[in-house]
This record gives sequence, structure tokens and C-alpha cells, in this order.
Amino acid sequence: MTAAVAEPRIVPRQTWIGLTLAGMIVAGWASLHVYGVYFHRWGPSSLVIAPAIVAVQTWLSVGLFIVAHDAMHGSLAPGRPRLNAAVGRLTLGLYAGFRFDRLKTAHHAHHAAPGTADDPDFHAPAPRAFAPWFLNFFRTYFGWREMGVLTVLVLIALFGLGARPANLLAFWAAPALLSALQLFTFGTWLPHRHTDQPFADAHHARSSGYGPLLSLLTCFHFGRHHEHHLTPWRPWWRLWRGES
Repeated sequence: MTAAVAEPRIVPRQTWIGLTLAGMIVAGWASLHVYGVYFHRWGPSSLVIAPAIVAVQTWLSVGLFIVAHDAMHGSLAPGRPRLNAAVGRLTLGLYAGFRFDRLKTAHHAHHAAPGTADDPDFHAPAPRAFAPWFLNFFRTYFGWREMGVLTVLVLIALFGLGARPANLLAFWAAPALLSALQLFTFGTWLPHRHTDQPFADAHHARSSGYGPLLSLLTCFHFGRHHEHHLTPWRPWWRLWRGES
């Protein structure tokens, strides 16, 4: 695969579709967050309900980041940089208190030199190993500022809004950490790790062979990573078709 099939950079109603899907993701995340953190009461039914909420909330947390990722590329609302930035700041703030402008700069550096020592998402000392790469990835994007913001939010939730510690851990902390692991695995490590099979081109990226449903569930089609590097202007919901 060396070239993408020619297609329009912007499709009809792209902004409307992107914002509608983003709104659904944010609304779903916020609803489950409020229920889980503030209203869920533990009992026998929690053996089924709690894991289901954590699983869905983990997936929706991945979705928050993917929406912000599209905003970084301007594909969420083409031609509307302020709207892209506003939505990106909102979704990254909900996700983990991240700074949109800082992540946008780092992400464009990733696209400028993917899979090299200049790529902030790549771990050149161990380009195949999962654990050290993930640790480096986590340290790169989760610093003292993010820790401070989350600490303030946790204190407000606990002492200002009456959240229970167990609920915070189960329905906020766990999905955030699990979604970071999911994003890294399917959106960074699997696409960019070195194997015995050479990369197709200088993008140093490969795509998953998952079908549409599994592609959506794993990383909102971001596993179609070679396609994303070839056409970074395509929003996540247009990646599932691949290059064919």
C-alpha cells in the first residue's frame, strides 16, 4: 500500500456528522460518569452492572480522545479552527485534564517524523517492547499539571459533591487508565512497533485487519493507522472503509 484512493477531503455534512457523533460520545460518557460516581449503590447486582459500566465507559473514554484527535487535524469541523479547538479542549479535559494545544503540537510532530527518534509517540530504545514503551508514553503525556488538575477534581468530587471513593476508583479512575492502555495498544504500539515485516513506506505504520465492528470497538477505527497517516484529514468515522 503506497497510495490512498482519491476521494474528497470534505464530504457533505461532515461537520454536522462529526459534531453529532462527538455529542453522543460526550453525552454517553457524562451520563455514565454521573450515574457511576454519584448514584450507583453497591450490591449483588454490581457483579454484573459494574463491569459493564467500566467496559462501556472505557470505550467512551477512548472516544473522547479520538474526537479530540480529529479536532487536532481539523477534520471534526473542517474550516472552523476555533470550534475544533473548543471541542478538543472539552473532550481532553473530560478525559484526563490534558492540554489540547500541547497534545496537538506533539501529535503533529508524530506525523512529521513517525517511528523515528523525533517522534514523541515512539520509543526508539525499545521499538518492540510493550511495557517500556507504554511507560514512556504515559510519562510523556501525563505530567504534574495533569496530576494536579485531577487531584483538584477528585477533591471536589469527594468533599464537594459527595462521591464515594470506591465509586471514583471503579467508574472514573479505572476507565481512564484502561482507556489509556487501549489507546496505546491499538492506536500506537500495534501500528508502529517494529517486527520482522518491514513497513510499507516512510509513515512507519501498519493497519489492523479487523472488521468494521471490531475496528470500532478497539479504537474507533484508529487501528486503520496506515490509512490515517496517508489521509490524516479523514475523520475517524470515515476510516473504517480502509484504502479499498
